[in-house]
This record gives sequence, structure tokens and C-alpha cells, in this order.
Amino acid sequence: MRFLFFTDPHIRGTTPQNRKDNLPLTLQAKMREVIDLAVRHQVDALLLGGDLFDRPDIAPSIVSDFAVILRQSPAPIYAIAGNHDIFGQNPATLPRTMLGLLDSFQVLRLLPADATVTLHGSGVTVQLTGRHFHYDLDRRAPEADYCIKKAPGADYAVHLVHGMLLEKPFHPGIPHTLIEQIAGTEADVTLCGHYHTGFDYRKGGIVEMRGKYFINPGSLVRINNSTGEMLRQPQVTLLDFGGAKPVFTSLPLQSARPGPEILDRTAIEAAEYRENKLAEFVRGVEAGSGRKTFGVAGIIDAIAGNSEIPVPVREEAINRISLTQQLLQAGDADFSTDM
Repeated sequence: MRFLFFTDPHIRGTTPQNRKDNLPLTLQAKMREVIDLAVRHQVDALLLGGDLFDRPDIAPSIVSDFAVILRQSPAPIYAIAGNHDIFGQNPATLPRTMLGLLDSFQVLRLLPADATVTLHGSGVTVQLTGRHFHYDLDRRAPEADYCIKKAPGADYAVHLVHGMLLEKPFHPGIPHTLIEQIAGTEADVTLCGHYHTGFDYRKGGIVEMRGKYFINPGSLVRINNSTGEMLRQPQVTLLDFGGAKPVFTSLPLQSARPGPEILDRTAIEAAEYRENKLAEFVRGVEAGSGRKTFGVAGIIDAIAGNSEIPVPVREEAINRISLTQQLLQAGDADFSTDM
């Protein structure tokens, strides 16, 4: 049996400011290629790791455009809901979402909670389970969402989770689960989305641990314009259970243009330039004066009088210092305000 796994298309009807292309049209091209790959490789099912849509109440006209493409799938599409597919991080809201609507019209099939789907083909039995995104995911004991039991009659168990499953610790304060924490699962393959970068792209987004496989090929769309996303090639994963052991093949999307062609880093680079110039100026003033602290008025005077600092950088520095001074003088400044 063969399956094609893809995740996080984040279908939307508008184009973010950091994209140079027409994102809805780009997404349509990618989804058509996913369907074409399913036809070419004669898969028995397509597996979606969540966040089909960028919001649960996306415009019906956009849903209709993509439903037409999804209906051309040569095999059933089994899906789980991502955090963008539901309201309030609550999968109970699925009946009121556009993803739920596609399920009701059988354009795709949402995997039932706490139940299994058993697929048979070519002498192989595959147990398929899934876990929709929910508020407690990656916050409670990981076994509750990531670890499953394999039925006696199943040759392979495949489990889908829209969670922050990672190879190594992430930023403090951001809920996540490490692969090593769930390596005791009885699932032969655990498929994940949510983390758009995916696992190491040089290894096809595939990690093996204790004879189990964990796969996250990365999101189908690059909305973030970080350096990593500029280099990453969107891909899908072909799972083949026809031999003595499963075979996984990464399939880069040919319709995905190189990052520099479609991601605009102008705003980020301009901000980085201003920050670097300001930092250089502060270091220079400190080195020249031998002092580490200055009065607010003195700092503003020094910045305004330094002709070597570009005007936009000087203005940004003075604006920030002025705002900080106002907040401090207010007595109960709200430092959650973006500056």
C-alpha cells in the first residue's frame, strides 16, 4: 500500500505582504501537483496533517476553488484538523468550520477521535489513527496524544498528530514534545505537521528512533520569510508499505519556486540594518566616553548630533527613547506594547 503525506497548506484568499507572488494561485498549483503525484504513484490514500485552511471561516468561494481540485484525487483523503482549521483551539467546533463542511460533503474524511480506520490492500493491513489539534496538546502528558496501541491484525500502524513534535528542545515557554519522549509508541510511523520548518530537510524530514519513524516534511506553503524558509523546498512524503520494511521517499514540489523569487525580505533587512547601526552607535559612544550610562537628554543629544548615523536610524532611536521615557514617567507603563 502507498500513501502520500502532506501538511499545512494554509489555504487563504489573500497574499501576505512578505510574498512577491499571488499566493492563492500558487497554492492552487501546489495542490494540483499533490493530486498529480498521487495519480502518478498510484497511492491508496492521501494523508493531510492539518491546517488545510488558514482560518476556520475562510470565504466559501475560496473553499469552492480548492474543493474542485481535491475532488480530483484518485484516492480518499484522510485528514486531521490543525489549530487554524478550528475555533478556539477546540476540535468540537469542527462542524461549524469549512474543514468540517468538506468532511460532510465527503471531499475528504476527518479521522475520528479515539477510533481507528483500517485499510487493506496488496496483502497489507494498515491501521490509521489521528489526533486533531486541541488546547492541551503538547501541554499534557505526551502519551495521551502521540502514543497509540497497535491492533494485533495490523501490519503497520500510522498515527497523525498536528502537534509541535521536535527533534530537540525549542524556545522556553512554547509548548512542544520531543521525539524521544514518545519513542515508546506502538505506531510504526508518526506523521506530524504544525512546525512549518519540518524535521531536517537534508534527511527528507524523516527521523528514525528505536525502529519507529517520525516524519514532518514541512509545510506546503512558506509564509514566514526567515532565512530558513528562503532555503527550504516544500515537499511531500511518499510512504510505501509494500515490502519487508516501509520505504519513505521525499518528493520536492516542482511548482514551488525558489525562496528568493517569492519571499520578500526587504522589510526585515531594513529593520536589521537599523538595529545594527543603532547598536554600533551605542558601542561607539560608550567606547569614546568611557561611560556605560547616560541621561536620556544626553543620549538624545548625542544621537541627534552624530552626522555619521543615517537619518532614519537617528529618528528611530530618538522615537524609541522618547516613548520609553513617556512610559516610565507614566508610573504604570504597559511594557506589552509593541515598540
